[in-house]
Parts: sequence; C-alpha cells; structure tokens
Amino acid sequence: MLTLYGIPNCGTVKKARAWLDERGVAYEFYDYKKRGVSAEKLADWLRQVPWERLLNRAGTTYRQLPDAQKPNDADSAVVVMLANPSIIRRPLIEAEGRVVLLGFKGEEYEAEFR
Repeated sequence: MLTLYGIPNCGTVKKARAWLDERGVAYEFYDYKKRGVSAEKLADWLRQVPWERLLNRAGTTYRQLPDAQKPNDADSAVVVMLANPSIIRRPLIEAEGRVVLLGFKGEEYEAEFR
C-alpha cells in the first residue's frame, strides 16, 4: 500500500491525488499538517532523500521564516521541518518504507506506476 503524505489544500497534492485516483492506484492519504511527522519518520526520509530536496523552499512557510531560522544544514532542516511540517516538499509518496516519489511530475508517476 502506498502512503501519500501532504496537505489537502495544496495544488500539487491535489494533482497527484487526482492522477492516482484516475488510474485506480490505491493509497492512504496522510495529512502531515494536521497529524505532524515524527522525528523517526523524518530521519528515515532523510536517509533516502537529501535535506535540500526534502525542504520546500518555494512555499509560503519557508518564505515567511526569518532568515536566521532558514536551514543551512541537515540538523537545522530537521528542527524546522518538525516544527513546520508544511515546509516538507509535497506530495511525498512512500511504499514499504521507501520514498518513491517527491513532488508531482506526470512523467515520473507514469514511469513508477506502469
């Protein structure tokens, strides 16, 4: 079973969910803005994906951070992501503990779910 992590009102998450739904791909949706992300789960993701890729610098949450709080290494990124889960790039799709997709690009989804 796939787990799609994100927040429901995010446009990119909506696109990913619609793409999966249209193709009948089963998944569980995990709203990490409401439910948060554990330090263990974040550490697991960071073993698979560099922190620079997991951190969403394009979003409002990141832009609103004071410059002194913007991460410049993995440790500071973990602190910020745990305190502000919406700063984690989304959607993140995980299968059997493995990050399989990050963000939404139709061609990547096509390749993963053939």
